[in-house]
Amino acid sequence: MNPPHRPRPRLDSVNTPFWTGGAEGKLNLCKCADCGEFTHPPLPLCRHCQSENVAPHAVAGTGEIDTYTINHQPWAPGLEVPFVIARVRLDGAPGVYLTTNIVNCPVEDVDFDDKVQVVFEEQDGIFYPLFEKVG
Repeated sequence: MNPPHRPRPRLDSVNTPFWTGGAEGKLNLCKCADCGEFTHPPLPLCRHCQSENVAPHAVAGTGEIDTYTINHQPWAPGLEVPFVIARVRLDGAPGVYLTTNIVNCPVEDVDFDDKVQVVFEEQDGIFYPLFEKVG
């Protein structure tokens, strides 16, 4: 099974570490060096204190499913359904949630609060952070 073609993000100096960190197995988020808070999606300034002292910081890449839905609509040609769209609450990055897909398990095995870890799917130099269940 070929992975679905995913929309390519427009890379810039702020978001490139997020989209390419998977090449090194890293899930990079913007972290403020002044207040210590994370900002996602990546921004050139901290959403908490407005400092411009933000830089990429690798997080554990683990978390829990906060909420999810099972999509049955084939939105694009060749898109295999059903698949899970989930919001993942990241460990070690309070207040950060990633909207992503849960992969490598049947959709009926996904539930709230499941423990997950990041896996990266590379397409044309972009490393999409997806998650799979652990434990």
